[in-house]
Amino acid sequence: MEVSAVRYPSPTPDETTEPYQPHEPYRWRWLILAVMIVAEIMDLLDASIVNVAGPDLEKSLGAGSVGLQWVIGGYALTLGAGLVLGGRLGDRHGRRRMFLAGLAAFTVASLLCAVAPNIESLIAFRLLQGTAGAMLLPQGLGLLRENFSGPELTKVFAIFGPVLGLGGIIGPVLGGFLIEGDFFGLGWRSVFLINLPIGIAALIVAAKFVPEKAGDRTVRVDMTGAALVVISCALLVLPLNQGQEEGWPLWTWLSMTASVIGFALFALQQRRTAAAGREPLVTPGLLRKPAFTVGLGGIALFFGGLIGTQLVLTLFLQIGRQFTAGEAGLGNLPLAVGTALGGAVSGAFLADRIGRKVLQIGPLVQLAGAAVLWFELDGLDAASFSIWDIVPGVTVAGAGAGMVIAALFSFILAAVDDDEIGSASGVLSAVQAVGGSIGVAVFGSVFFAEAKAGDFTGGFHRALIVQACLLVAFLAITFLLPKKGRPDDEQHGVATEPATASDAKRHLTV
Repeated sequence: MEVSAVRYPSPTPDETTEPYQPHEPYRWRWLILAVMIVAEIMDLLDASIVNVAGPDLEKSLGAGSVGLQWVIGGYALTLGAGLVLGGRLGDRHGRRRMFLAGLAAFTVASLLCAVAPNIESLIAFRLLQGTAGAMLLPQGLGLLRENFSGPELTKVFAIFGPVLGLGGIIGPVLGGFLIEGDFFGLGWRSVFLINLPIGIAALIVAAKFVPEKAGDRTVRVDMTGAALVVISCALLVLPLNQGQEEGWPLWTWLSMTASVIGFALFALQQRRTAAAGREPLVTPGLLRKPAFTVGLGGIALFFGGLIGTQLVLTLFLQIGRQFTAGEAGLGNLPLAVGTALGGAVSGAFLADRIGRKVLQIGPLVQLAGAAVLWFELDGLDAASFSIWDIVPGVTVAGAGAGMVIAALFSFILAAVDDDEIGSASGVLSAVQAVGGSIGVAVFGSVFFAEAKAGDFTGGFHRALIVQACLLVAFLAITFLLPKKGRPDDEQHGVATEPATASDAKRHLTV
């Protein structure tokens, strides 16, 4: 694949456009980083900001437990199902074009969510918003790779990670602030309207300063594979969301069975597509690597449990203990602080010193935190309850989660070849999002099964049991992963010093 000529947009009306020279860094490249971070934070906010909107959605739109699960998990479902396809579309049509289209669609979808007249419309618009995010997000890292190199690229990733971590932390807090503030009487609708000024500003800056590079029209997009992924994901999440409410009828089990068959067909179709000389959606070699395939299972188990438990914590505080949206948002801070501390310790030195063992210590710390939280819940006095009653258990559990989050991707990616990193990163991100959607469905159903009878503590207890089972399964999987992780600057299809000219060309065109 040849490297296309890059042309940069004129930053001023009187400045002419000059052909890109590899030794002359683009003067506005740091604005590109700023825009990419804004886009990523918009996604992170929308993935978590509505967690605290449950009671308000119930009052305003009559949303029941199933509707709430779809509003939260539906976004992650379409996002995850479309991420790999979005990356391929960027390869074919140009990352700048797909980024602008995705950002515009995401902003419009946010407006539609804000004006939704009923819960059915809101769910549909959330699915649309997730689809727009799937077109938008994969372009970010590609654009950064095209405009940064060497030590600067390493610095970019060093900035990127902590800022995105902060975005995930402030989601519930910001959502609670907006809902409780009820600015202009907008209530929950403000959590979506906040995207409008941010999205429009990012769109203006991106249109003016993000450089244009033509896509490669020889890249073929595997729409059959993409359709199999979307259908299989839907067949899995639909019964998990609806099953508990409807008493788990036969169709729910048939649907989940069909989902498993669909994913198997996808793997077979990808291999046949590659064997026929066409470009598959996922590099087939990945699916033949045991460490990578079990790693996918580990990603789904871990993030399903983490996202599901965070949702249950928020529901317990709001529905079980009558916290306001703002109080529930702040109630998530111990988990966020614990996660940040655990991630800092793991990322700074622990993963490098003890290798894969950090992935085994992390879930054990989480299990210890869950055990502490179990006994804290048993001793609660409903009349005098405050968030401080459960801070120790929640913080310890968060620290264990942070230890895993900081290192998990690097150990899974260590099992794949250099030329497979780009495809592997996209697949891992997609599985992470879909795993979160499944976690919302499973943990929401488990909690509401008890909450409907007024036993909110029992619902939380059941959720902790499910999480413990997932963590034990995840712990077993970690023994099949490589003992050492892949360096941070090589986790996105980038090598700081490509070994050969062909390697350099490959990394430029990922």
